Amino acid sequence: MQPRLLITGSSGLIGSEVADYFSTRLGFEIHGVDNNQRAVFFGPQGDTRWNQRRLESDLKGFVHHELDIRDRQGVLELMAVVKPAAIVHAAAQPSHDRAAAIPFDDFDTNAVGTLNLLEAARRACPDSPFVHMSTNKVYGDRPNKISLRELETRWDYADPIYDQGIAEDFPIDQSKHSLFGASKVAADILVQEYGRYFGMPTCCLRGGCLTGPNHSGVELHGFLSYLVKCNIEKREYSIFGYKGKQVRDNIHALDVARFMAAFIDSPRVAEVYNLGGGKANSCSILEAFSITERFTGNAQKFTYVDENRIGDHICYYSDLRKMKAHYPGWEITQSLEETIRQIVEACQKRG
Repeated sequence: MQPRLLITGSSGLIGSEVADYFSTRLGFEIHGVDNNQRAVFFGPQGDTRWNQRRLESDLKGFVHHELDIRDRQGVLELMAVVKPAAIVHAAAQPSHDRAAAIPFDDFDTNAVGTLNLLEAARRACPDSPFVHMSTNKVYGDRPNKISLRELETRWDYADPIYDQGIAEDFPIDQSKHSLFGASKVAADILVQEYGRYFGMPTCCLRGGCLTGPNHSGVELHGFLSYLVKCNIEKREYSIFGYKGKQVRDNIHALDVARFMAAFIDSPRVAEVYNLGGGKANSCSILEAFSITERFTGNAQKFTYVDENRIGDHICYYSDLRKMKAHYPGWEITQSLEETIRQIVEACQKRG
């Protein structure tokens, strides 16, 4: 009998990549939970039904469950029936801008939805690894307190302590998170607590910019995907503050899936990892423009708004040393340039 993997947010970027990877490479039976809530949050551009149809067509034995993770009874019943060998929780309201307009939907999805899944797993399959897609927004705007230096096309850390980026012991409180960040902090702590209190094999992956060719990027969420779309369609991209020099580390969804596989194969209890592309895969908006322009031949049109988004990081990239120490077989395999090339190719194919 094939081991079963339950994935929430299975039609999204990370969920679909994980489904592909665990089905085709590891032989898991995939049970995907998704109700296309991204289209509700972001409108038609956020619609992920195309990805659901792709999974149903391409993956043998893929089972789609049209379920909202806020439906507590539905989640309890599904977990009891499926009893998965592992759980990947990637469903979320993912935008810190959008959260302020829909605070109840944001908290109920991110925090309460996570609690529903954790309790369902504790009752039905407490020994199954539970992997939670958290976010670097749990650190709030505290990274902005780090001493920075301004370079020609980016900001970077001036303090040598952060030469390799932000590590997992960085403080998460006494800062402004955005309501999205606050709801994700609640979920993050719950995942850790179910691990520590009940001894369940859980981990929080505090993602930076998660990206790849299957991302349904929109202005409020999906940095590289949306930027590439604007370039190809010759639309203006809006830069919000920091001179366009704000820095993010970008990790391809394939490398996220590979790390999840490593954790599920050798799980630990209540772990936390800063999951990003690291310093080598970091770029500013201006630098992303330049790389994209090389692949498309289109000069990027943009407007500058001299006001940063609330809680936005000036410079953030992940220190990957803890991940590599715990799972030495894992490494970044998709470079920033290759990732952008794939996004450009996918956007051009989809038209």
